[in-house]
Amino acid sequence: MDMPKVRVSLPKPLCAEVKARRLPVSELLEKAVRKEVQRQDLIALAKADAAELLAELGEPDPETVAWAEDLARQLARRDEPAAR
Repeated sequence: MDMPKVRVSLPKPLCAEVKARRLPVSELLEKAVRKEVQRQDLIALAKADAAELLAELGEPDPETVAWAEDLARQLARRDEPAAR
């Protein structure tokens, strides 16, 4: 596979950590970039799905919006790390 070189800048403290730990920078960067591309693809799909549902079903009523916002808050709290 053709692997073009890319120049990447890191803050000095992070660069020092990478060197001290002898981390495989290219491998880590490739994984991070692949994850970000996948994340952006999933966001685009979700937006397309939401637009399709909105076109099909119309705008939600205020009660439904309130219910969804409450559910989102509950789910966000569930995913928060426990306080010590």
